[in-house]
Amino acid sequence: TNILYLLYLYIMRASKYLLVVIGSGMLIAFAACGEKKSVDQPVVAGPPPAQPVKVIIVGSENMDNSIDATGTVLANEEVEIRSEIQGRVTGVYFKEGESVAAGKLLISIDDRELLSQLKRTELSVQLAKDDESRKKQLAAIGGISKEDYDASLNYLLKLESEIELLNTQIAKTKITAPFSGIIGLRYISEGGYVTPANLIATLQQTHPVKIEFSIPEKYSGNIKNGATVNYTVEGNNKLYSATVYAKEPKIDPATRTIKIRATGPNTNNELIPGAFAKLEINLSTIQDAMVLPSEALVPTIKGQSVMLVKNGKATMTVVSTGLRTETTTQIVEGISKGDTVIVTGLLTVRDGMPVKPILSGKSN
Repeated sequence: TNILYLLYLYIMRASKYLLVVIGSGMLIAFAACGEKKSVDQPVVAGPPPAQPVKVIIVGSENMDNSIDATGTVLANEEVEIRSEIQGRVTGVYFKEGESVAAGKLLISIDDRELLSQLKRTELSVQLAKDDESRKKQLAAIGGISKEDYDASLNYLLKLESEIELLNTQIAKTKITAPFSGIIGLRYISEGGYVTPANLIATLQQTHPVKIEFSIPEKYSGNIKNGATVNYTVEGNNKLYSATVYAKEPKIDPATRTIKIRATGPNTNNELIPGAFAKLEINLSTIQDAMVLPSEALVPTIKGQSVMLVKNGKATMTVVSTGLRTETTTQIVEGISKGDTVIVTGLLTVRDGMPVKPILSGKSN
C-alpha cells in the first residue's frame, strides 16, 4: 500500500511539470503568431507616380508610295569595232580612252590589191563600152543579131557592177566611228592581220546613260513612260534621276518581273556603264496621310495598337495601318489629328497607367 501511494505522488508531480512545459510552449507560439500577424498587415500607400513618356502630336503629311529596286547603268549606245573584211592593218588613228567624233577614221587596212582590181576593171569597162557602142550601131542596120548586141550590153553591165563591189570593199578598208563617244582599249596593232572575228576596240556613248532595272509584276501598271526614278551608284552618294522611256512588253516568267529602262544625263561622265545602281521608284503620293514612327505601334491580339494620352493616363487604342516605309507607318483608322501618341517606354506603360507626357515633336 505504501509503495502504491508513493507511485501516485510521483505521477502527479510529473504531470504538473508537463503541463507547465506545454503551457509555456503554447504561450511562445501564440506570441510568435501575434508578431507574424502584425508583420503581414498591409501597408497603406498612396497612388503610383506618373511615368514620364515622350509623345508626339498626330498631324498629316504627303506620303510617297515607293519601292526599291536594283539595276545597271548602260551606255546610251555601245558597239564593238570589228572589220568587215580581212587584211593587214596599215594605220591606227585613235588613242585608247579618248573621245572621238562620229565619222573619225579609226584604222585602215591594206587596200592595194583591191585598188589594182578596180583599175583593171575600169579599163575593161572602157573597152566594153566601146564594144557595146559599135554593136549597137551594127544592130541598128541589121549588121549583127540582137542576141550579139545583148551579150555585149550584159557584159558591160556586169563589169560596172564589179566596180561597185570593189568600191564597197575599198570603203570597208577604212573603219570609222559610227557615232560620237569614248573608245576603249585597243586589241590590234599596226601591221597585224585582222579578220571579222577580231575585236578592234569598243565604242560607248556615255551621255546620256540608260538605267535598266526590273520590278515585280504587281507594280507593272504603276510605272508609265515619263515617270521619274532616283538612283545612286556604288562608291558615290550623289542622287541621280532618270526618266522612264520604255519597258518590256512581257513579264519574265522565271522571275515574275518586268524589265524597264530609263535615261538620264551624264554630262561629267561620272557614271560608268556597267555600274550597279540602287533605285527608289515613286509609285504614287498619298495626300494628307496620318503618319507615325513605326516604333509607336504595339502588336496585340487584336492587331496593331497605339498608346494615347487621355486625361493624364495611357489609353490603348486599336488602329488600322496602311502604307509602310523603313521608319514610318500610315494610320488609316483609330486615331485623329491632334491626338497625343506615346512613342517611348511602351514596354513598361500599361493601359490606364498615369503618365507624364513630354512633347518630342509632331508626326508631320
